[in-house]
Amino acid sequence: MPLKDQIKNLTRKLVEDKPDEAALGRMVRRMVRKSTVTRLHFRDDGIIPNHPHWPLLVYRRAVTLARGYDPAASIDALFSANGWGRSWRDSIYDFLHYHSQIHEVLGVAKGHAIVEFGGIKGKRIMVRVGDIAILPAGTGHRLIEASKDLLIVGAYPADGTYDECTDTRDAVEARKRIAKTKRPKSDPVHGKRGGLLEAWKRGHN
Repeated sequence: MPLKDQIKNLTRKLVEDKPDEAALGRMVRRMVRKSTVTRLHFRDDGIIPNHPHWPLLVYRRAVTLARGYDPAASIDALFSANGWGRSWRDSIYDFLHYHSQIHEVLGVAKGHAIVEFGGIKGKRIMVRVGDIAILPAGTGHRLIEASKDLLIVGAYPADGTYDECTDTRDAVEARKRIAKTKRPKSDPVHGKRGGLLEAWKRGHN
């Protein structure tokens, strides 16, 4: 992530209205709700590799945000409790890109947006407050349209190195890195049970 974006995200975090540690624990336990899960697997289109085996997961209205606290801080606390960190708050880049060495989770804290997943041959999906999208390494994504108040919380599992791929000339090596990226040890919403642990089968990393 560019330095200017890192500074902007640090500033955002500093002004958030965060609950204390005890309240955070209670809030995290209460905020997860049953949700509809959409699984989408995108093929390599020659430009965007996508993941060869694992699908994009979209949890609809997966979390209930606590009143009185910054919604981004609440989603961040949930991700962190489940082992996903290095978080940021912002919009989504409006150019097509993917990460070849790490998986990513995107949680909608405010507003709504249409996001294109999987590249130009993929699918455009509307996401709203409380929706969570989990992108396996290689998944192309870009912002198509958004409300003015859109705020996304992004995070990453403990294993993996952040990179940002946009150049088709790097695709051959990127495919090798994607195939080597290990499955996370936990789901950012459901922790050690369910979620990507069921959808992303072992043996494909």
